[in-house]
Amino acid sequence: MQQTPVSAIIGLGNPGPKYAGTRHNAGAWLVEALAREIGQPLREERKFLGLHCKAHWQGQDLHLLVPTTYMNRSGQSAKALADFFKIPPEQLLIVHDELDLPPGTARFKHGGGHGGHNGLRDLVRHLGTRDFPRLRIGIGHPGDSSQVVNYVLSNAGKRELLAIADVIGEAGNCLPDAIRGDWAKAMNRLHSYQSTD
Repeated sequence: MQQTPVSAIIGLGNPGPKYAGTRHNAGAWLVEALAREIGQPLREERKFLGLHCKAHWQGQDLHLLVPTTYMNRSGQSAKALADFFKIPPEQLLIVHDELDLPPGTARFKHGGGHGGHNGLRDLVRHLGTRDFPRLRIGIGHPGDSSQVVNYVLSNAGKRELLAIADVIGEAGNCLPDAIRGDWAKAMNRLHSYQSTD
């Protein structure tokens, strides 16, 4: 992971207005926010099974992708993009919701298992490796594993949304270092951040 630049940022979620405000879409929210900041609209790209744009940002060429497959098919979209542009998995930054972190926190991570996350499970299957960087956006845990599915597919409350929006903004501030491959600097900044909400 050291000094490996990022060529694509992929934000996981479920497509359509029914899911737009659900906690499971936190990864997609970050990529949508970044596209707005850069001023490059995400457009449907059928060959990548998602919403895509290419941008030159912070001195780097960068692809942004929000799969429009359902979450458990995210790997198909990511692999289509990676194969077309010949991007190795270690240069794909996968942004996803994380039950094990409270709202208002986010963490970079490299590799590891899928932790029961269906989007990550499908990515590992299609990319053939677990060795890709992740940006985990905290959504909190309902406290009971039997409630997880309903929880991630429910809309976040107002305070949660504010905390998640805050940390998405801070994560965006750390991304220039991450995409250049300065992971230590990006991690130090993001992992010391505490949402004010």
